[in-house]
Amino acid sequence: MATCKPRVISLNKKPGQTFGFYLRAEQSEEGHLIRCLEMGGPAELAGMKDGDRIIRVNGTFVDGLNHSEVVDLVKNSGASVTFHILDESSYKQAKALGVNLSDPQSTPVTNGGTKGAPKPKLCYLVKSSSGYGFSIRSVTGEQGVYMTEVAPGGVADKAGVQVKDHLLEVNGENVEKSSHDQVVEKIKQGGNSIMFLLADEETKTFYQNKRAKMGSRLATVKYLPLQPRIIKLTKGSDGYGFMLREEPKQTGHFIKDIDKGSPAQKAGLKEMDRMVAVNGMEVDNSSHEQVVDKIKQSGDNCCLLVVDKDTDQIYKKGKVSPMLFWEEMKESNSPPSYTEAMKMPASVQPSTSAQEKEKDLRPKLCKMEKTSAGYGFHLNGVEGVFGQHIQKVVKGGAADVAGLEDDDIVVEVNGVNVEQSTHAEVVEMIHKSGNSLEMLVANKSVYKQLKAKGVTIAPRLLEGTTNSQIHTADTPEMSKSTQKEAWSETPPQAEKQRTPSVSSSSSEESFDESL
Repeated sequence: MATCKPRVISLNKKPGQTFGFYLRAEQSEEGHLIRCLEMGGPAELAGMKDGDRIIRVNGTFVDGLNHSEVVDLVKNSGASVTFHILDESSYKQAKALGVNLSDPQSTPVTNGGTKGAPKPKLCYLVKSSSGYGFSIRSVTGEQGVYMTEVAPGGVADKAGVQVKDHLLEVNGENVEKSSHDQVVEKIKQGGNSIMFLLADEETKTFYQNKRAKMGSRLATVKYLPLQPRIIKLTKGSDGYGFMLREEPKQTGHFIKDIDKGSPAQKAGLKEMDRMVAVNGMEVDNSSHEQVVDKIKQSGDNCCLLVVDKDTDQIYKKGKVSPMLFWEEMKESNSPPSYTEAMKMPASVQPSTSAQEKEKDLRPKLCKMEKTSAGYGFHLNGVEGVFGQHIQKVVKGGAADVAGLEDDDIVVEVNGVNVEQSTHAEVVEMIHKSGNSLEMLVANKSVYKQLKAKGVTIAPRLLEGTTNSQIHTADTPEMSKSTQKEAWSETPPQAEKQRTPSVSSSSSEESFDESL
């Protein structure tokens, strides 16, 4: 059995600083949660995400401890602390499957989800003139109803329904113990549209063996025809450019009065979008004032999960929260293709200059051979912090000819991703590369835009590209007079002074601790 592989994150802070996150215990959530990450703080730079659960502090298992005990462990660590962390989806699935998180040998949970754990699926069907295009059957002596006679190209087929799928829920109501006739009646009561929760044979067997109950909380929403939207906003000089309102006779928080040309409009917000979450925190049960405070506390950047009216109705039909989409996007191991991502609203708005508009949002693969003067660039980074970039590219040097530019972000070195590597680790990789070096890099603006769109930056993005993204420097005849310095390691920069976080929460349903 595979072992539990939580992320191990070590943080360091200077006197007067915090680690840059809140530790929270929330009444509606299990575990010790990471919330309100300080942008550019040690926690965010090290890879912590909103909703992550702390499993261990300096090796001590803390999932069973109370909030104050965990806070004390972190505070008593001084200026350095090491966490074992699971992302939100992995943690919830492990709990649903009854995994003993204190025993790392007992669980197949890996970062991004339970390894090999299949999911039931939500399928939304809208009746056509020829019906739904499926039949159901039950077997004498066996509990449950199964899908059969799924018409190729019919409504059910297009919605993701397959023959032998086990029917778990109809419009959010469990039917596993219902009779054949009762299920038929529930389907009829759905009118011209219906939401099914289904499990194929593999999924059903998996959860039976685990003695775990399947439910919509574990479902994939990838088959649904409409999805919520993740909107990332950067505040402009006049704010975000929208109003948040509560509408008469409607439950929820709605977007209104979007200013023309504002960050909200550019990011894709629409009139009467319903706000589901702010920075990953669901706001359905929050007051108007609480939601406004959450947005204000975000500073100059805010991430919203919203649904339009049609999407909202689909999720309500199945009595499921749009947060399922958020969680699945976070755990997804299949990021959107480059083509799909380019159709998404930009979360980080690109430069409005003509040159930037024409820039192809792709990385660069730079191949170079070391000369007597070296590679001709500096690697800049902060020791112990992830993220390295190129500086002081020597004009006419190997790096310059290969296409490296100042402020390029380093993604891969000789085919190995280094986005989560420290400065020292990347330096060592370059030293060990010998006389040839291959680097996948991205212009700083391009890097931010691709990351904002959820695109994994990899060589596959270069497929079908022009030669302008693939550069090779292998000509020893380059003028040595222009090669004034070799590749060199820039000494790690001192971290910028960061403003400590201040907790302003007084909610009785949660406990904040700024760390």
